Amino acid sequence: MPEHTWPSEWLRGVLDVCVLRILADGPTYGYAIAARLADGGLGVIKGGTLYPLLGRLESGGLVTVDWRAGDGGPGRKYYDLTDAGRAALAQRAALWEDFTRTTGDLVTGADAGAERPGTADDPARRPTPTEENR
Repeated sequence: MPEHTWPSEWLRGVLDVCVLRILADGPTYGYAIAARLADGGLGVIKGGTLYPLLGRLESGGLVTVDWRAGDGGPGRKYYDLTDAGRAALAQRAALWEDFTRTTGDLVTGADAGAERPGTADDPARRPTPTEENR
């Protein structure tokens, strides 16, 4: 897989669903999550990005945390998906797939001339005066 330096705003948009997907394979700890993200092609995700994300997932009830003794080293914090986390993963993965298909069409011009609901050609989606002024 080619090495890229992805724009940070792109990573912020997808990192939570990638972490949830990794956790769907079973409980694991932060360093292993970061390694899987790097091996998957996202590059190095620093602890200052990953651990606050894991904290938000925990606060949101999507993951649980369990401290486990280390094998000859310090203990590790293991993260595991909850049922709510599995549901969030399914929902976010489906939304991400739709989003990437839509943006991919826009970027490549594949949607040129295609009418879709929710576009300016749709009478139900006429811009409001506020939108027209943007």
